[in-house]
Amino acid sequence: MRSPALRVFVVAMLCLAGNAMAAPPDAATLQAIEATAYDYMDGQLEGDVARVTRALHPDLAKRNIVANANETLGLGRMSSDELIRFTREGALKTPREQWQRTVTVLQVDEDIATVRLESPWFIDHLQMGGSMGAG
Repeated sequence: MRSPALRVFVVAMLCLAGNAMAAPPDAATLQAIEATAYDYMDGQLEGDVARVTRALHPDLAKRNIVANANETLGLGRMSSDELIRFTREGALKTPREQWQRTVTVLQVDEDIATVRLESPWFIDHLQMGGSMGAG
């Protein structure tokens, strides 16, 4: 029996960098990370292309595990242009009263964050990069 989580696991690689000994992030950094994650998720649920586009790196490499008819696993791929197109088409557009979603910042190391997003339609694990922290 396949795990449902395995089928919806997605990694969005935005940037690579970091240091395992980084100081804990400050409140402003956590707030910025969460705001970007909500732009990504809520933008899809609203069908708001501007919000989704604002959250994405142009070189987004979104991946998911998919099973084919022979029950073997493959790797699905999506670019930022494809995700923006799906958002424009309203693929996940959902009335706000049906939203059940969470954003959990799992780890922050200097300029990279790992974030888990959950909704009834997907679970995403994001790698987010940029200028994080004070200074």
